[in-house]
Amino acid sequence: MNIIVTLIVGALAGWLGSLIIRGSGFGLIGNIVIGILGSFVGTWVLGKLNFGFGGGFVGSVLTGAAGAIVILVIVRIIFPPKN
Repeated sequence: MNIIVTLIVGALAGWLGSLIIRGSGFGLIGNIVIGILGSFVGTWVLGKLNFGFGGGFVGSVLTGAAGAIVILVIVRIIFPPKN
């Protein structure tokens, strides 16, 4: 059951991150991967800043989204969109 919750949280976090950083959608699987990686990054970054969104499902999604935004900004800097 935990793996299903992790995938749902990752998908939501990646989707939220891609909404905020427009043009960075990677599809369902990409959003799940970005969201799960974003959860690790978000937990680390927010921990260094002594900040948190609280526990529970919503806090996990917001932390993952914050990390996903960081990842997407870095990806956009490394690989700028071609216009």
